[in-house]
Amino acid sequence: MKKLFVMVAALSLIVAGSALAGGNMNTGCGLGTVIFKDVQNQSTLVQIVAATTNGTLGNQTFGITSGTSECTQPKNYVQSDRLNEFVQANMDELARDISAGKGETISTIAELMGVPSTQRDAFNANLQAHFQQIFPAPGVEFAHVVDTIVSVSNQG
Repeated sequence: MKKLFVMVAALSLIVAGSALAGGNMNTGCGLGTVIFKDVQNQSTLVQIVAATTNGTLGNQTFGITSGTSECTQPKNYVQSDRLNEFVQANMDELARDISAGKGETISTIAELMGVPSTQRDAFNANLQAHFQQIFPAPGVEFAHVVDTIVSVSNQG
């Protein structure tokens, strides 16, 4: 295992060394990027340590969702854990409300997705128009429902 790591590190130094000499940071975002961003010599080794710090500490996910640690929060950020939990617990009611184009579960989905109140009627109508995509068959998985709701909401 140690031999493999040494070989990978050596290969990284050989292949990427000249390309990275210009000071490009290839580490993504996270605590490692923050710690090592002001290091003048952005060698491959510094970038490997920064990337390893980012990956090992698992802080990129937090950085992406919060827009910190040199990360940018996506425009279409959805509170996915809460949304997933809600959809999973309310599949039948959600199907009924989407088919009707109104209801408490759609209101909750809109709230979790950050849909402005002025756009709620259009959001509801859009979900209703895409009901067959969202619920294509009985027993559909909640993950498909969530992914499709997010997808059609970004389209319309």
